[in-house]
Amino acid sequence: MKPSDIHVQESSREPLPGSPLVIQTQGYTPRLWADRRAIFFTNVQGMFFDNAALSDMLMREFTHAESYGSRLVPVMGLLYRGGGNVVVLERAPNEALCRYFTDDLGLKLPEMLVLSHQDYMALGQALKGGAESPTPDLISKLLVHNAPLVDGFVTDATIERIADRLGKRTLSTSAGSRRGNNKFLLHQHLESSGLPVFDTEVAADAGAVAHCIAALARRGFRSAVVKAQLGASGVGLMKMDVADTNAQVPDAFFHEGPAMVQGWLEKGRDGITAIHSPSVQMFLDDEAVYLYDLTEQILSHDSVHEGNESPPPYLDAFPGLAEELFRQSGIAGRWLHAQGYRGTASADFLVAALEDSGAFQAYVCEVNARLTGATYPSMLARHFLPNGAWLMRNLLLKEATSGRAVLRYLEEHGDLFHPGMKRGVIPENFLLNENGRVEKGMFLCIGESSAECHELLARAERDLPIDWDYLCD
Repeated sequence: MKPSDIHVQESSREPLPGSPLVIQTQGYTPRLWADRRAIFFTNVQGMFFDNAALSDMLMREFTHAESYGSRLVPVMGLLYRGGGNVVVLERAPNEALCRYFTDDLGLKLPEMLVLSHQDYMALGQALKGGAESPTPDLISKLLVHNAPLVDGFVTDATIERIADRLGKRTLSTSAGSRRGNNKFLLHQHLESSGLPVFDTEVAADAGAVAHCIAALARRGFRSAVVKAQLGASGVGLMKMDVADTNAQVPDAFFHEGPAMVQGWLEKGRDGITAIHSPSVQMFLDDEAVYLYDLTEQILSHDSVHEGNESPPPYLDAFPGLAEELFRQSGIAGRWLHAQGYRGTASADFLVAALEDSGAFQAYVCEVNARLTGATYPSMLARHFLPNGAWLMRNLLLKEATSGRAVLRYLEEHGDLFHPGMKRGVIPENFLLNENGRVEKGMFLCIGESSAECHELLARAERDLPIDWDYLCD
């Protein structure tokens, strides 16, 4: 199936009074925030709100996570189209890559300021207690800025306090952002709506996990997964063998309350022949839920995100699958809208392929109420090549190099994308080591077909004088 085979349509089901419309698109993004401007804090470590233990776990497991927020730089002008935006980063981005975004791609970059996570937390605490800001220069700059909105990866208490100090407003409340990312609340809604859900036990604390695992083992599961109510990029998710009775689940998993313990879907059980991981990209404004791209998540063995592609390569084998994914995403999207969340999001699925030809069962895994790993490549790909295909992979360079060198290598071999081209590679972001050299990158391949995108990635790997490994976010 080609991206252009799925057309714009409005949900045929009448919404409940006060419910938003669900509008399906594929191949291009909706208008997003067409006339709005914003100050955006890339509070990556705030994704766990006040669960410091999981935030620390994220920083230990992911290399140079403070550079992750720079992925927002090229798409900020596509998301907030009113111009004059500000992005407050945890670390300054690569200058050569920013010049490529502006001089070659013609993207409108925001004004960029830097605030470390430590200073971000100190600012929040100072504002909470009514004390003077520990970052007066930053606050002074933002006070005179005419953007009326303050936003972030999540709207936590610090974002709300900053907005209040600046006399501006947030798109979402902290409660709406927190509830919108809550897997347990979503599970309860899906179940009450009659959608398929995983076999689930609820553990009140770490001591109850063993009993939940035993219950799933009696139902024939060989593996289970413990899910904290809030999690991201594999943090807050723990897979275990049901025979491992000594597995220890961190107390941090229970920071929000009970954790879910769910049976692990796998080939060979209940007629399952394969497992796929599609994701529907969403955008929520005040009136509607837009479902604007259907992607496949590329996951590690432990179900940690390593990349995405669109469209999923197996759609033609499962008639009706795209429609079912959009239907379930609409139900999840309306729930997310009701929590008070506004902005970009995704509904992530597991799809079990069954023995009968074309048969499947789709399950919503989670809703991510934030910019996700697929948001950035989808927005860039749909901007430059509507109705095309795209592939994004995270690559770890075995030897750190300069951003200018990576761009030069791609350009010399004709792989670097420029406007007007029908295929090419766009480096989305460079994660920098202590010396400012590129250690990891997110590379987006766009083309008119999925085959072209995979060929581009293979060519880049073959042509570049750099060794790399595929890895998670």
